[in-house]
Amino acid sequence: MTDHRVIMRLLVQGRSYNEIVASENCSRRSISTVNKVLASCGITTLDQIKEVTDQQLHGWFPDGRSKKSEQYEQPDFEAVHKSMKHDRNFTLQQAWQGYVLREGEQRKYGYSKFCALFAQHVASNDLSATIHHEPGRTMQVDWAGQTLTVTDTLTGQLSKAYLFAAVLPYSGMLFARASLTMNLAAWIDLHVRAVEYFSGVPQIIIPDNAKTATYRPQRKDPQRLLNDRYSQFATHYGTAIVPARVKSPRDKGSIERAVRTANHRIIGRLSHEVWTTIQELNEAIEVQVEEINDLKNPYGISKREIFTTEEASCLGKLPDQRFTQVTWKQLKVGRNYHVSCDYQNYSAPYRLAGQTLRIRLTDMRVTLFAGEEIVCEHTRKYGRKGQYSTLGEHVPPAHQNIANLWSRTWFLDRAQAYGPATSEVITRILDRYEIEAQGYLSCQNILDSLGKKGKARLEAACQQVLNTAALPSYTTLKRVLATITSDQHAPPVPRAAGNTVKPELSEMPQLTEHVFVRGSDYYQEGF
Repeated sequence: MTDHRVIMRLLVQGRSYNEIVASENCSRRSISTVNKVLASCGITTLDQIKEVTDQQLHGWFPDGRSKKSEQYEQPDFEAVHKSMKHDRNFTLQQAWQGYVLREGEQRKYGYSKFCALFAQHVASNDLSATIHHEPGRTMQVDWAGQTLTVTDTLTGQLSKAYLFAAVLPYSGMLFARASLTMNLAAWIDLHVRAVEYFSGVPQIIIPDNAKTATYRPQRKDPQRLLNDRYSQFATHYGTAIVPARVKSPRDKGSIERAVRTANHRIIGRLSHEVWTTIQELNEAIEVQVEEINDLKNPYGISKREIFTTEEASCLGKLPDQRFTQVTWKQLKVGRNYHVSCDYQNYSAPYRLAGQTLRIRLTDMRVTLFAGEEIVCEHTRKYGRKGQYSTLGEHVPPAHQNIANLWSRTWFLDRAQAYGPATSEVITRILDRYEIEAQGYLSCQNILDSLGKKGKARLEAACQQVLNTAALPSYTTLKRVLATITSDQHAPPVPRAAGNTVKPELSEMPQLTEHVFVRGSDYYQEGF
């Protein structure tokens, strides 16, 4: 705004038009108008300028905008400021909605002009600044402080599920989803899901200064930089990431309120139920999020209605391709023809067992490379650790017939690899039960647990049990196996003992007539 009093002083001091334009950033026309007023009023000294009142200045240099502003009803910004100080949930949007709904013949300011006038009121009265939001400009993100629990039905293991929240401050539209980890991969994946939920990209994303998003180039350096992958995400979606200032919660006040709402209406409602998978939990969270976005404020308007009518069109367009995180690893194929990656197992052709392959990991796929050639692809697994993804063509022929798993044939086929004594023990155990399946667990324990001590030792223990006619069982074999300290220390193969009973004369074989037998006189002395 042109300060006519300052221009008057500069003209009286003899400054040129160019100097005044450069100093006050005003037009030459404004300077010429002031110069004409000085000439007509006979003002030539600084003392005369000091005696000029503001009312006289307003009469000499009328502002056309003041007449136009008289057509609008002026908001009560003092009352708005007091409401914001006493109610932390009170926003400028609510104040503007109340201003518009008031009865009166005068025109009402739009929301953007209302915010600009409030900012002028704050600046002119030296009040604490309040951040106002523009539609589609920012999205604030953060982790909720509280967690949920996922219980594995197979192992009974309890895992923490961390709640991620994203909010558009203008409309208050909320997105929330749970994750089993808080690492960078999960952080970016949840960002991708958030912008897809809003069907658009904001101009700015505001996280806090968590280690997931930023890092310090040097220790104790106050400057924090974005992680490379986080920056790649921002570039892909054409947005800017501006972390909130340290210890400045007002910079992300909207997400703080959204997290508080999520803690009350999502975690508070779902924490008392048992969730067996993260997918099941996220389905329940989606229902709660929809209810939150459909809640109506005191003016009868929901977050979704504000978002649909005013903000959705202001968001940027989503790119044609979804952002995909790519990670490369080199892993060795194990003896079970699987590679272990991020606690999950993926099969490779059994002929590659023992070789090192290159692994490409994305959010959805796991690709195995032998050199530059693609060996196979798997759908990436998440959730419970230790899961297996096995393709049928990767299984060796000896393992392909799985129809007889945990059957008499299956156990006997395995026992043959140890020896005949082991096969006999397994047979006797299975024959001992009326319901054959009741002996499967004993057979499994013998072959898996005791078999780890060596095939020769288990075979020797089974032979000893058979020699003593003891009842074959896991406990008996374990006790016998404890006495066999090595593969060489094994009981000898039993042999039939010699007969010590003298046969009867009738049982002795009869000599034939052609057999020559010496008489007793042959053995007398002197001959």
